[in-house]
Amino acid sequence: MDLLNHDLAHEFPEYLAKMRSLKVSDPHFAELFARYDADNHAIIKYEQGVGAITDEGLEDLKKKRLKTKDEIYQILKKS
Repeated sequence: MDLLNHDLAHEFPEYLAKMRSLKVSDPHFAELFARYDADNHAIIKYEQGVGAITDEGLEDLKKKRLKTKDEIYQILKKS
């Protein structure tokens, strides 16, 4: 199954330098980035059939990832 790549480098390629800078200078941004990355890797794992999760659980995890991505984007736009 060919799944879309949702890592932040692919989601926001125009903000790569800003993301690198904020990960070092802004602890809140770094924590959001790490949370997004962890959730994204978990989603990929479940979608590839590694591990078990209910459909509802996977949807909740995707919603959590989206909320975190929105928060990251707001920070990137304002920086």
